[in-house]
Amino acid sequence: MKAPDIIRKKRDGQKLSREEISEFITGLTRREIPDYQATALLMAIYFRGLSARETADLTEAMMRSGRTLSFPELAEPKVDKHSTGGVGDKTSLVVAPAAAAAGLRVPMISGRGLGHTGGTLDKLESIPGFNTRLSLEEFRRVLSVCGLALMGQTEDLVPADRLLYALRDVTATVESLPLISASIMSKKLAEGLDGLTLDVKTGSGAFMKWREDSEALARRMVEIGMARGLRVEALITGMDQPLGNTVGNSLEVIECLETMKGRGPADLNELCRELTASMLIVGGLEASRERARGRYDAVIQSGQALERFQRVIEQQGGDAHVVEDDRLLPRAVHQESLVAWEDGFLTALEAEAVGRAAMGLGAGRERMDSAIDPAVGLVFEKKVGDPVSAGERICVLHWNDAAMLVRARATLRSAIVIRPEPPGADPLILARVPDDEKGATPA
Repeated sequence: MKAPDIIRKKRDGQKLSREEISEFITGLTRREIPDYQATALLMAIYFRGLSARETADLTEAMMRSGRTLSFPELAEPKVDKHSTGGVGDKTSLVVAPAAAAAGLRVPMISGRGLGHTGGTLDKLESIPGFNTRLSLEEFRRVLSVCGLALMGQTEDLVPADRLLYALRDVTATVESLPLISASIMSKKLAEGLDGLTLDVKTGSGAFMKWREDSEALARRMVEIGMARGLRVEALITGMDQPLGNTVGNSLEVIECLETMKGRGPADLNELCRELTASMLIVGGLEASRERARGRYDAVIQSGQALERFQRVIEQQGGDAHVVEDDRLLPRAVHQESLVAWEDGFLTALEAEAVGRAAMGLGAGRERMDSAIDPAVGLVFEKKVGDPVSAGERICVLHWNDAAMLVRARATLRSAIVIRPEPPGADPLILARVPDDEKGATPA
């Protein structure tokens, strides 16, 4: 079947066969199908959707568009964690070394931040010398030595996703749930995993703003993974305010180091604990969630998680001395305080606006080729629910460019709401998919 026939079939609301999907992805990867035809199919999918079977077939075709990984020489369970992204979402830097110290192998292939959400690679690259551009052979070596390895997507790993994402980004089709599911899961299935934990954010600072959309995305990704024989669990977590107290690459690395030293903010530590516990369960090392949480506590308290992080920094070319002296990380030249303008309670810290303020300082990028400043960002001294007095400091802006500061200051101010009465407390973890205490096991 020719590409126009496949496009027409989906445009008219019909289901595509596995062969048609595979044929289209193969043609795209070989550059036999031009971008304008790929864009037409993406738009048809955006409006007409894909069934669960079609989404699984698309995921499979994308996964097989390039090289796939396997680690038969490593006896331990191979488990990764993926987050859909949010403001101050830095958990990978704690969870990966904690899970490795607890007995898993963690082959983590991460992405860069775009817009108001931060990327794991950008945070890691704020560590002087840290190399995220590993070959697959180097990745395998670091994983063997450290129990974890952290890198970006390579040219030959799921190339169809790279091509499709670039088109989705410029054609207003990013929000399609089946396309999101296939994009994420094709990369994860290519990693040769035994288990996967998903952190699906919901709220103002998340990609999916509404909980029902986040749960639908989580269910679709869990179904795809389980159909492939993968143990998968998804946590639906809140992103109406930033996670932790810092937003900005170097500042978030410092906060992660503090968390691995047992001194991190409560919300960040709670989420890292739950994600690590989930990884241990889907990896088959624990059946009890309480015992899995206890393993996380043990590797944090003993310093084993921090030691793993220090080891992977060294193995990937970074300055491992940052673990003992965070002054070696990039620092902004200037600081400015934002203070409360009245007495009351901090009732909102609108995450998307906070992310845009940090991006305005230079901490994020509007396009994938935009430069970022690893030193700038925000440090919050108050979070939602805290009492504040007029003149009391809420946040410190770390900045280098005075022209960028003006807009960022106004954006940050718009994110903050102070009221006389305290707000209700929302849980950080809103739901699990599937909803059980043992984690997801494929049929």
